[in-house]
Amino acid sequence: MDLDIYLRFLLALLLVLALIAALTWAARRFGFGGHLVPNAGKSPRLSVVEVKSLDQRRKLVLARCDRREYLVLLGAGQDLLLDSNIAAPPAAEASGPPASPPANGRRAP
Repeated sequence: MDLDIYLRFLLALLLVLALIAALTWAARRFGFGGHLVPNAGKSPRLSVVEVKSLDQRRKLVLARCDRREYLVLLGAGQDLLLDSNIAAPPAAEASGPPASPPANGRRAP
């Protein structure tokens, strides 16, 4: 085989890879990437409070919607609502996520 065949193959491969990269960039640039902008400028009604991994396939998620919290078990093939009667703590509603304690374990006066 000639070197010409290998060169044409390499150029065709580079052209296909460049087209894939250009289409990926265009999809992300023009909003086909699956990212949604929820409630721009409004106060958020939905948030994830905490996520705990149980193993590689399952996670416990505590989600907040309005003034209620929901405990959901997310698995590989099935999602399960464990508890929906959790009232959000009053401090969490006003200030968002709780502040972490200091590194030395002491509280500020």
